[in-house]
Amino acid sequence: MTIRVIIVDDQAMVRAGFAALLSAQADIDVVGEAPDGRQGVDVSRSTHPDVVLMDVRMPEMDGLAAARELLNPPAGVVHRPKVLMLTTFDVDDYVYEALRAGASGFLLKDAPPADLIAAVRVVAAGDALLAPSVTRRLIADFAAQRPARRQNPALRLNGLTPRETEVLELIARGLSNQEIADRLILAEQTVKTHIGRVLAKLDLRDRAQAVVFAYESGLVAPGDAG
Repeated sequence: MTIRVIIVDDQAMVRAGFAALLSAQADIDVVGEAPDGRQGVDVSRSTHPDVVLMDVRMPEMDGLAAARELLNPPAGVVHRPKVLMLTTFDVDDYVYEALRAGASGFLLKDAPPADLIAAVRVVAAGDALLAPSVTRRLIADFAAQRPARRQNPALRLNGLTPRETEVLELIARGLSNQEIADRLILAEQTVKTHIGRVLAKLDLRDRAQAVVFAYESGLVAPGDAG
């Protein structure tokens, strides 16, 4: 199945370069582009892409605001693409907020071409782009720096079984599916099933949001060991 992508970046050269690279892939089709967040939202609503490559800093409307509009659309708008944030810095306040809003991860703009192609495929498949250890470091950094801004959704944890809570905690500590399986003496497929149920019960889009939730609910504290 072909992955439909749009590219939202205020630099024409960046858009052209990404478009040329992605369009050369047999399984990826670039269906639109935009120079700012506002136009990016409009293009997404008209083309219904699977993945939006979204720059963080742009005029008119920045990538964070655009991501929020796409991932939390108004009544009557049913299409919600996966959003992959593009940034110049590996730890960026905007990126953290984008993850909270529902973005599937982030990619450095100077990443190798192969990483960009792989990122689009990973996000389109429904997975978070970030490796578990990278996700943990990013969220732990911001959770430690901004404790006053953390909310308390702990009551939502009550809907999880003890095993599901345990799996969520291990995700947030940075363990991969195989490492969780080894730790809990389970089949990896069973771990995947538990993760699917956790995401469904907590209304989370992917692993990145699960890590954010685990920190903000207090299930895992910054600095906890894996």
